[in-house]
Amino acid sequence: MSSPSQPSLQDRLNLAANAKSAMLAKFKRAQDPDNPVAIENRRQREAIAEARAAREAQREAARQQHEAELAKQAALAAEAAAQAERVAAEKAAREAAETAELDAMLKAEQKAARDARYAARKAAKKVRRRGY
Repeated sequence: MSSPSQPSLQDRLNLAANAKSAMLAKFKRAQDPDNPVAIENRRQREAIAEARAAREAQREAARQQHEAELAKQAALAAEAAAQAERVAAEKAAREAAETAELDAMLKAEQKAARDARYAARKAAKKVRRRGY
């Protein structure tokens, strides 16, 4: 009943068992710690892991350096802002003092003018009353 193009059930079972045992043998060879291929693969993985760790350390160092530079720039900017604020405060105080001085001088001039007008009125009244 079996033909060369259609293997029998026993042939198929034997082929499956052979394939299964071949896969098991290949797996066992891969798991063997003394296998040179496995040793080489392990070395490659370890080298990749070391390179990855080195790159991560470089990135971390660069990030910390960048953060330190940003902190330094922020400190300089804050110092410059504080200096500008001090200069602005000094200028405002100076202007306020000048304004207060000008106001005081203006009030003194106005008071002198008012007093002069008052004295002139009093003198005119005196002249009117006494006739001289």
